[in-house]
Amino acid sequence: MKKILKMLGILLLSLLLIPLIILAYVKIALPNVGPAPEMTIERTPARLERGAYLAKTVMVCMDCHSKRIPGQFSLPMDFSTLGQGGERFDQSQGFPGVYYSANITPAGIGSWTDGEIYRAITTGVRKSGKPIFPVMPYHAYRHADPEDVKSVIVFLRSLKPIENTVPPPSSDFPMNFILNTIPKKAEPMQIPPAGDSLANGRYLFTIAACYDCHTPYDKGKYDENLALAGGRTFPVPGGSVTSANITPDKETGIGTWTRDLFISRFAYYRDSVNAHRVVNPGELQSIMPWTLYGNMTDTDLANIYAYIQTIQPIKHLVVKFKPKT
Repeated sequence: MKKILKMLGILLLSLLLIPLIILAYVKIALPNVGPAPEMTIERTPARLERGAYLAKTVMVCMDCHSKRIPGQFSLPMDFSTLGQGGERFDQSQGFPGVYYSANITPAGIGSWTDGEIYRAITTGVRKSGKPIFPVMPYHAYRHADPEDVKSVIVFLRSLKPIENTVPPPSSDFPMNFILNTIPKKAEPMQIPPAGDSLANGRYLFTIAACYDCHTPYDKGKYDENLALAGGRTFPVPGGSVTSANITPDKETGIGTWTRDLFISRFAYYRDSVNAHRVVNPGELQSIMPWTLYGNMTDTDLANIYAYIQTIQPIKHLVVKFKPKT
């Protein structure tokens, strides 16, 4: 009898210890993406130009890492705050915690090495080794060509330093443990040859992280059955906006759009009047950074359009804007 009780005690202790050991491993040993690479990136005019284009127009890093202008359509960024960070993402938006965009000007990451910034962009691991919540789409940036990532870093180094202290993030349980398991090693794609429209469209679509906003999301999980079919809701002043279905479904998506219509939908916001249209509370609003994406070249937009035509059509009707009642 004593032997049985002893074995039951050992079994019970094991059942208690195993989860604790697993949680300790997750907290201490993860994320495990390797050390920051040793690199010193040469600052060239070509890299600066490419990096500015990517960070402000395709990967739109600046959209979340700058202050927004309230009362204008799509809540465009205030260019005088370029890179200062501080935008809040919390439970009211479906996030499992409270997170803030970082100060990515030299005042915020000036002490980071090029390799540490490279690792943060492509794996989601900070200088400290701690994980970044994937409101920053490093799961998309991990596929960026290394040369493009280097160009973005050159651009970030060129930003005007802005002193702006950003609060630390806080994850709810169990995300405070799950978060450590999310960062993965980079799996870069290569920039396709200029003449390959479909491949270029796929590359740009990937690093622009279109999937993130155009797929329903709640408490850290995407609904893969509705990938790119819209339905993710964001609170905006005066109501809520829901992302559009961008699959080529002809009834509920953009399957009837021509290439020229697709390009013109973005190019409309190149005009400063359209880019800074005043929106009153309760009127149609959007969180899509039209004023940034609108500055993509017609060629890049045409390539993205070509790729979208290959996506599986999904019938999913969404109401894009709901005013507060």
